[in-house]
This record gives sequence, C-alpha cells and structure tokens, in this order.
Amino acid sequence: MPSSFHQINHLPNRTVFIDGLEHLFFSGTSYLGLPQNPNFQEVIKQGFQQYGSVYGSSRNGNLQLEIYEQAEEKLAAWVGAEAALTLSSGMLAGQAVVRQLWLEGYEFAYSPDVHPAVWHLPQVEIPTTSFEKWASEIGDLLKNNKKIALITNSTDALRGKLHNFEWVNRLPDLPITLVVDDSHGLGVRGVNGTGIFRQIPQHSQLRVVVTASLAKGMGLAGGVIFSDKTTLQIIRNSAYFAGCSPVAPHQLWAYSHADAFYEQAQAQLKANIALFIAEIEELNLFSYSENYPVFYTERDDLYPFLLQNQVLIYSFSYPKPTDKANTRVVLSAWHTATDIQQLATLCQRFVVQN
Repeated sequence: MPSSFHQINHLPNRTVFIDGLEHLFFSGTSYLGLPQNPNFQEVIKQGFQQYGSVYGSSRNGNLQLEIYEQAEEKLAAWVGAEAALTLSSGMLAGQAVVRQLWLEGYEFAYSPDVHPAVWHLPQVEIPTTSFEKWASEIGDLLKNNKKIALITNSTDALRGKLHNFEWVNRLPDLPITLVVDDSHGLGVRGVNGTGIFRQIPQHSQLRVVVTASLAKGMGLAGGVIFSDKTTLQIIRNSAYFAGCSPVAPHQLWAYSHADAFYEQAQAQLKANIALFIAEIEELNLFSYSENYPVFYTERDDLYPFLLQNQVLIYSFSYPKPTDKANTRVVLSAWHTATDIQQLATLCQRFVVQN
C-alpha cells in the first residue's frame, strides 16, 4: 500500500504534479473526464451565470426553480425510470432512501461490499461471501419475511466487476423493495451510459429504487434517485428531504445542455478501454469487465513500480482505513492514446521484471 498520501493544489487531469514532477494519473472516478473538459466547463459557467453558485432554500418551499423538475424529467427519461429526484450528493440520495424505508418498518438484507451510502445504520452486517453466491441464495432467505429491502451495488468498482441482475427473476413472489447504488455505473455502463435501471427485471411485487452519485461518470456535484412517482413523492415529502440543501441549480442546467459532450466522452472512453485491453490482456495482471474503465490487480507492488516511473494509480484502503489496500488502474476519457500506450508498456515491463 502507499507509504504516504500526496497533496496537490490543482484539479487532477490526465496528469498531476507531485513534488514538482508531472505524473500520468490513472485513478479517481472521473470516468468521462468532464470536470477538465473545456467545453463542459463552459456549459457549467453558463449555468453559473444563470443561477449563481448555490440555491440556499428548501426544494419544498413556496418559490421553486423549474430547472429541477426539467432536469429530473430528462434524467428519468434517459435511464428509463418513471421519475427521478435529485439531491446534493450520492451519499444523501442513498440515505434519503434507506432512512425512509427504515421509518416504514423495513428489514434490510445487504449484498457483499455494498457502499456505505445505502447503509441504514453506521454499522451493518455485510456478507463476506461472493456477490454471485449471495444472489443465488438470497431468494430462499426472503420467504419468511413480509417487508424486506434488498440493498446492493450495481458494480463492484473496486474490482472492476459489473453485477448481473438476472437473479432478480428468481426472487419469490413477495413484496420486495430492491435498492441499487449505481454510482459507478451511471454514465459509463449500459446503453449510452444509462446505467443499470433498464437491466433490472421487473416483477409485479418488486419495487426498484436506484440511487447514484452524479459526481463520477456524470461530472456533476449531486446525487439522484430513480423509481416510481409514488415512492419519490413520499421521499420528497419527508422532513429529511425538505431539510436538505438541493444540488446547485447550475449543475443541472449544465446537464440539460451537455448531451453532445457526454456522447463524445463515452465514445473516447470506450476507445481507451479497448486500446488498453489489447495491450495487457495476455499479461494476466488485471481482472476487468468489458467496456468498463477499472482494472483491478492483486499485485499491490504495481503501485510503487508505476510511481517510480511517474505514473500514479489508485492504491489505498477503502471504505475503512483498516481494509486491505485496493490497487487498480482507472482509465478516463481524458487520457490520450499515448498515455494508454505508456501505461501498458510499463505494465508489461513490471510483469517481465517481477
């Protein structure tokens, strides 16, 4: 694991400066590279000029900005949900959902490695088995429960795995609420980056709620919940939602005017992924998923090797400081073909030398 953390005074791009030296940067969660995209920045500036830096009021007040409902309708139509509700972060979106379910008397069943954003308590019991084993067995565990919420991630972003949701077809015919955190999927997985919502099988008694951070693939400071209109209206009417400051409106204005930039970035990211896979697939160094920008390795010593060659990748304990360090390469749309080739060459040299 890294011996120290590095502090910088600039926003990461395809490179970062550490101790005055430029390093290629293959970490973070800015999968589409939008925060450093000049065209996207210009749209953010236009929204800022329209709405200012923040809207310091409740969404449930007697004066409401129409951009919220406009952007939420666009988001919902894009992912295939009946409705969407935005909040100021993905963590807040997850907490708004699980707190409401807890108030309604739901019991919770968590999948392995589920993100703390959708924990209903500061500490919850998380299975240590694989996701696939959990999914194959969870249906049998639900038959004696009358009011249950399944809580899971769409993606194991730490290890570059995209979860399949065909197991939902095998759930018992009981009232079940399925909550899926799609923070590492929205913008980068699914058709045109629309995430997991359309891939979840529908059942008459299954209620699907998808939460996500907008700060990763989407490049926006906010969070979102996707579900049916009734569920989201209940959350919107809660004191928890009413007391939350909303996502800054200029962020949603930018989203509403940035379709071309999302499409361009998604195409570039897919090209970068394909190029890197072509160079490293025979090394047996990484585990990864098709068209997903995270490449996980058990070889934690890859981190210091790359750092010595002025390449910074992800390698630290998460989400708890006591967890094992997680070492992975994260590609972004901001990387060039030369960047990808340089990284691949170093990975090849690492395998040969070690």
